[in-house]
Amino acid sequence: MNTLARWRYRDTVLALCTLAFFATMVARLAISPVVPDITETFEVSNSVVGIALSGLWMTYFLVQFPSGIMADRFGERPVVLLAVGGTAVTTLLIALAPTFWVFLFATLALGALAGLHYSVATTLLTRTYDNIGSAIGIHNGGGPLAGLVAPVLVAWIAVRYGWRPAVALGAIIAVPIFVLFAWRVEPTEPQRPDQPMRERLELEPLIEVLSRPPIAFTVGLAICCAFVWQAIASFMPTFLMDHRGHSQTLAGVVFSAYFVVQTITQVGVGAVSDRYGRDLAAAGCMICGSSGLLLFVFVPGFLAIGLGVVLVGTGLGWGAALLPRVMDNLSEAERGAGFGLVRTVYGVIGSLGSVGTGFFADQFGWAVSFTILAGFLALVLVALVANYVLRLGY
Repeated sequence: MNTLARWRYRDTVLALCTLAFFATMVARLAISPVVPDITETFEVSNSVVGIALSGLWMTYFLVQFPSGIMADRFGERPVVLLAVGGTAVTTLLIALAPTFWVFLFATLALGALAGLHYSVATTLLTRTYDNIGSAIGIHNGGGPLAGLVAPVLVAWIAVRYGWRPAVALGAIIAVPIFVLFAWRVEPTEPQRPDQPMRERLELEPLIEVLSRPPIAFTVGLAICCAFVWQAIASFMPTFLMDHRGHSQTLAGVVFSAYFVVQTITQVGVGAVSDRYGRDLAAAGCMICGSSGLLLFVFVPGFLAIGLGVVLVGTGLGWGAALLPRVMDNLSEAERGAGFGLVRTVYGVIGSLGSVGTGFFADQFGWAVSFTILAGFLALVLVALVANYVLRLGY
């Protein structure tokens, strides 16, 4: 009874927002493990399927800003429900696609609908919690948790039943979470219910938000960090196999361990950012992340891999420190669309991490490529230290 008494409505909101993020991420990650089966089914090349997957992530980030506008107009609850419900429908459409063109359309639609969730759920949590760093850290853990669960389950189902039931896993997970969210989360009052949505798309107010020095500075930091996150999510197993000579199985285990660490440590990063400051927590992430990447590149042995996973997984939980920094510089009325705008800008540019890292690896090798990634995180650290020491006010 005491445990139940301590469980509050805001804990329900946080739990269900986290599960919703988990559902949308599982659906997005479920496609990659079955790419060979998809290319065989539709008789297309890996490059063509790669275009579909790149489009998925691009549409995911492009809708971050309009999702905030929708939440300001209609409230957060219906937008999150649209995201989770849309994820279920589009995932099912992908699994049933009779032609590649249907598959491509459904994949792009999945990115767009799943992308409605994150910014809106984060805004809902800022309206529910005072210590938003901790709440955002727990919420962000839904993504890495999906990264741990999805590849293993999808591969297991695909081997036994084929790629279509494996991809449909996203719909199977999303449906009950949709029902729970609709049942347990109460509607919220829209921030701007009467303002026409077209007014929110005017260029001048958008530039004004992005040009505020603290927000512009944070967006620049987040672009560098997102570039590295995207690169690691795309190429860590390949790096471990090609550069360090590990087996595919071991590379997969290490990759899963990376997501486990990130799931656990993001909560701690958020707590540190609430207690000791956003910049201190972010600086700690940069030190951990860059050190871990350098261990991967230059230090042989399994001990280096184990320590590197812990450091990189912790460092790339930077979102629990930098994203509250954005919220701190937005008024309550601005947080819906403003945060979505920031997410779109840094996410779209940061998504180039896959392309950039692949290019660096082709031209200079994996050691140089991952050292460059460590350099991006070190650059963020230098910027944070300079802002503090020189009292720049960013």
